[in-house]
Amino acid sequence: MIRKFIRRVFRLGSSSEPRVIPRESHGIGRDAISYGSRKVCEVLQERGFAAYVVGGAVRDLLLGLRPKDFDVATDASPEDVHKVFRRSRLIGRRFKLVHVLFGEETVEVSTFRARVASETDEHGRVVRDNIYGTIEDDAIRRDFTINALYYDPSSETITDFHNGMRDLRNKSVRIVGDARARYREDPIRMLRAVRFAAKAGFEIDERTRKPIRELAPLLENVPPSRVYEEMQKLLLSGQAAAALKQLRREGLHHGLLPLLDVIFEQPMGERFVQLALEETDSRIRAGKGVSPAFLFAALLWHEVLAAWKKDQSAGLKAIPALFKAMDTVLDIQTDKLAIPRRFTAVMKEIWSLQPRFEQRSGRRPFALLVQERFRAGYDFLVLRGASGEAPVELAQWWERFQRAGEAERAGMLLAPQPGEGKHRRRRRRGKGPGPTLPPDAAPV
Repeated sequence: MIRKFIRRVFRLGSSSEPRVIPRESHGIGRDAISYGSRKVCEVLQERGFAAYVVGGAVRDLLLGLRPKDFDVATDASPEDVHKVFRRSRLIGRRFKLVHVLFGEETVEVSTFRARVASETDEHGRVVRDNIYGTIEDDAIRRDFTINALYYDPSSETITDFHNGMRDLRNKSVRIVGDARARYREDPIRMLRAVRFAAKAGFEIDERTRKPIRELAPLLENVPPSRVYEEMQKLLLSGQAAAALKQLRREGLHHGLLPLLDVIFEQPMGERFVQLALEETDSRIRAGKGVSPAFLFAALLWHEVLAAWKKDQSAGLKAIPALFKAMDTVLDIQTDKLAIPRRFTAVMKEIWSLQPRFEQRSGRRPFALLVQERFRAGYDFLVLRGASGEAPVELAQWWERFQRAGEAERAGMLLAPQPGEGKHRRRRRRGKGPGPTLPPDAAPV
């Protein structure tokens, strides 16, 4: 059974010799490579090892994009790499890696993997992968042909094992080997196919796309932390709107954000999510910072709204019902998608501020202005107004209130609503004289 699986994983069709492509043909000079990755390759090669910049960095450079990080693959063992570089650390259990530190840059160094993983589970998913091989073996283990490109900074050549350059020209995402077996080996590859296609405006090769809907349930077996990591990359790719739509087309959303199904069936919810994604994409493409917590808060807001109404109809008061709804939605999501607690805390703060924006009398608006999450909550309110869910006038009022002087703010306050601004009932005093205060005591 295992031999049959291995044959399926590495059935590549017609095999061909790797092509070595000179700089004159691909146009990438060593100056385009980060200092850290260049130095890692140089030092390892001086010690007699092979070393290449690999994967997404090479792909992005060929597409004219600036890579976020540069990874290196080598035939040196992780222990050898760790010995060579003083400022480095060994990481990983499933697959041992080395992080080499150069100031603020961290270069991830992996050892060429063997064709066969050391340990898989009953579904074929690799759970341990610390058997090492040759560069040819490693190229076969790469997920997509456009990621199986090896750049040598010393000769400025690219070694292409599976016609990745051709697929880049054809704007095609094509898996290396048998798609069905490779997805079983690592189900995250289905998400990566969607992300790469959306990010670069590519099409997923038909053979690569065909098994995805059938094998989507395999994502249930992937640790939530890995799913979250890939999902965050997708949402912060600068093409999140397109990627999320493709996730739904391929049937992959059920194991990630299953509540998105309900959102996209609600016209107002779909508009809200679409605006949030487009705003995020726009900021990323402009080089501006974005908050994953804000984006996840937007994606799940309409589920919070639905649960909030349900809890209120069951008899809970508004604010307790809101907090119960937030916990309910986050419990469902974090079971499948390990959103870090530092983000869920911010999400809850953004959500809990929304009812407070409706309170525009007395001292409450002034208290809200000094809240730590006021700006994020206000941006969220603006998004709600733009989608038609909240009154545009409400967002405009808060825009003016932030900029106004003290006298103008006082004039903007609304009259208290019925039941608002009432003093708390004073505690009934007991019979007899109250406590005696010393003569110099200040009144409370």
